[in-house]
Amino acid sequence: LKPDFVHAFEYSDCWVEDSRLVVLNAMDAAARGAVIRPRTRCLEAVRTDGLWRLSLQDEATGETYAITARALVNAAGPWVGDVGQSVLHNNSRAPVRLVQGSHIVVPKLYDHAGCYIFQNDDRRIFFVIPYEQDFTLIGTTDQDYQGNPADVRASAEEIAYLCRSASDYLAREITPEMVVWTYSGVRPLYDEAGDTAAQAATRDYVLKLDAADGAAPLLSVYGGKITTFRRLAESALAQLAPLLPAASGKPAGWTGRETLPGGDFPMQGFEALRATMAACYPFLPERHLRRLLRAYGTRVTILLGDAKSLADLGENFGADLTEAELHYLVTHEWVRSSQDILWRRSKLGLRISQAEAERI
Repeated sequence: LKPDFVHAFEYSDCWVEDSRLVVLNAMDAAARGAVIRPRTRCLEAVRTDGLWRLSLQDEATGETYAITARALVNAAGPWVGDVGQSVLHNNSRAPVRLVQGSHIVVPKLYDHAGCYIFQNDDRRIFFVIPYEQDFTLIGTTDQDYQGNPADVRASAEEIAYLCRSASDYLAREITPEMVVWTYSGVRPLYDEAGDTAAQAATRDYVLKLDAADGAAPLLSVYGGKITTFRRLAESALAQLAPLLPAASGKPAGWTGRETLPGGDFPMQGFEALRATMAACYPFLPERHLRRLLRAYGTRVTILLGDAKSLADLGENFGADLTEAELHYLVTHEWVRSSQDILWRRSKLGLRISQAEAERI
C-alpha cells in the first residue's frame, strides 16, 4: 500500500475456485442418480396432462428428443427472462436487471496472502486478491448491461477504471498494459422497479413459484450468487417438495454435512493428505502435486492411477497439464474442448500458450 494508509479492519472469509465448485456439484449429483446433459438446449417446454413436456436438442449432433418432468426450474441466470419468453411462452416482463461485472488479472503485486477491500470515490467497493499463485485479481465493476450475456466482455473503460482505482491505494501504479487476462460476467438481479443505480439493486435471490390450479409447477430463480448457492437450492426444494412425491433417504439440509467428490478428508487435513500423496507419488514435483490436490482432492488417485514416473502420465502439454489429466477430465468431467479444460475446469489458461492450447 501507499505509506499514508496506516489503519485497517480485518475480517475472515472463505476461498473457493468457482470452476471446481460447479463441476463437483454436477459430479456429485450424477453419482447420486441425476442425469447431467451439458451442451443441451431446451427448445420448448409446455404443460400437458399435469406434466411438463420438454423438447431438447443435443448441440453436438443436432438430435432433438422429448422428456417429461413433474416440475421445472428455470435457473438460467441472466437468461432467465429469455427462457421464460422463448421457451416457456410467458409474455410477462421478467423482473430481472442485468448488471455487468468485470475483473482484471495482473502479475503478482505483493507476496503476502492477504486480500484487500477498498472503496472508490464513487462509493463502490472493489477487491484486490492473490490469484492462482503468480497473479493478482482486481475487480469488480457495476454497470447495466444490454444484449446477449454470452457476449459480455470487459470494456477498455472498465479496465482503465480498475487500474486507476487500484493505483489510488497501491504503491505500484497499475496500468492497462499490465493486464494479462480479463473476465466479465452478468449478474441477473431481481429488480421490479428498475429505476435505481445498478449497485442499489438487491443481491438477494428471489424465487417465484407458478403452480396454480394443480398445474405442473414452474419455479423461476432470480438473482443469487456463489456464496448462497446451497441455501438457494434448499429454499427451492422447500417450495417444490409439497408438490412432488415424498423424498426418502436424505434429511433436509443434508448437503451441508456431506463432502463433494474428492473432499473426504478433514477440514484441516490438507497437509496430511499432501504428505500421504507425496509418499505414493514421489516423482511428482511439489507444486504439481499441490495443484492436483487442490483441484481433485482424494480423487487424484483415480487420475494418477499406478503411475511410477512422470513419463507414465503421458505427454506434458505445458503448465504440468499431462495426458493423464486430460483423460481424467474427458472421462469424468464432461470436457470436450481445450477451453473446457483451461478455463471452465481450471485457470491453466493463464499459463498455456496458444500453440499449447491448439495441441490440447
